[in-house]
Amino acid sequence: MRSVEEGIEDLRKIKALGLRGVMMPGNPALEDYDSRSYDAFWEAAIELELPLSFHILTVRENAPVRGPKMNGFLSIIRGCQDIMGTLVLGGVFERHPRLKVVCVEADAGWVPHYMYRMDHAYKRHRYWLPAGQELSKLPSEYFAENIYVTFQDDWTAFKHADNMNWRRLMWANDFPHSDSTWPWSQEMLAKHAADLRPEQRQAILCGNVADLYKIDLAKLQ
Repeated sequence: MRSVEEGIEDLRKIKALGLRGVMMPGNPALEDYDSRSYDAFWEAAIELELPLSFHILTVRENAPVRGPKMNGFLSIIRGCQDIMGTLVLGGVFERHPRLKVVCVEADAGWVPHYMYRMDHAYKRHRYWLPAGQELSKLPSEYFAENIYVTFQDDWTAFKHADNMNWRRLMWANDFPHSDSTWPWSQEMLAKHAADLRPEQRQAILCGNVADLYKIDLAKLQ
């Protein structure tokens, strides 16, 4: 996004094509996403009913990976967490309470602790925030309401569903990517989702994504 105006025009074109959501760059070319210069863009996304997604690979850092290369695989969700924290603590959801953001393919079992950690930081150090940037709710409340999280092979997300807003959890099998649960998705779900209540299972595996992207499930049957 080279300018807010151009970004808004892109949103309109995306909507006109009949698409249901937008992938956002993790590292903005302009100011960071907590800047008020994006306010018109957020409002356009709300008006057009387009959820905005940040994928784990939309943030590309140049910092070297410590230890074996595989160690970098364990830290890729950090970029998404940084963006979510920027939006919450930067007051973006305070100013735009109807904005919907999706944290894509970054697991979800970490969410309860992350919400606690944001609240802990805010209660103790909220005066670190810029002047005039008070939040009217706890950070965890913004996260629970405005941020959706997708995941695939993460049993902790199912296990801790009641410790977060499970109406914002969306399971995916990520086919045909190498991290996909295919071809053992059903076997995995039978084990990982065994303790979910029926309404949770329906929501996390189907209903939440249908509601977010306005998918008519009756047409798919």
